[in-house]
Amino acid sequence: QVALVESGGGLVQAGDSLRLSCTASTRAFSTYTMAWFRQPPGKDREFVAVLRWSGVADPARGRFSISRDNAKNTVYLQMNDLKPEDTAVYYCAAQKAVAGKGNAYYRDTNIYDSWGQGTQVTVSS
Repeated sequence: QVALVESGGGLVQAGDSLRLSCTASTRAFSTYTMAWFRQPPGKDREFVAVLRWSGVADPARGRFSISRDNAKNTVYLQMNDLKPEDTAVYYCAAQKAVAGKGNAYYRDTNIYDSWGQGTQVTVSS
């Protein structure tokens, strides 16, 4: 497992942008697939975006983009045009590289063995 620390959450207004960061405590960061999930109040955790170790990205929403800086052991989630329904706790997750899997595989919370503590994002209308 890898220790993950998220940051960058906060209270913003609808239409604003926010960038979340997640730093991992591993020298092998480049060999990990990194993902973002979120859990709105009273709802289940849901997929937001994934960036595989190979560089393939799958953002679930066009307003969001995921990127990584392997030199800094950090993955980012850029969120634009935020809406009140984006209010949630955002979690970073990591999985050691696995070859030959499609997007559906990476959208499953159960495949990730490392999770951060979460960062709250609140969007006011």
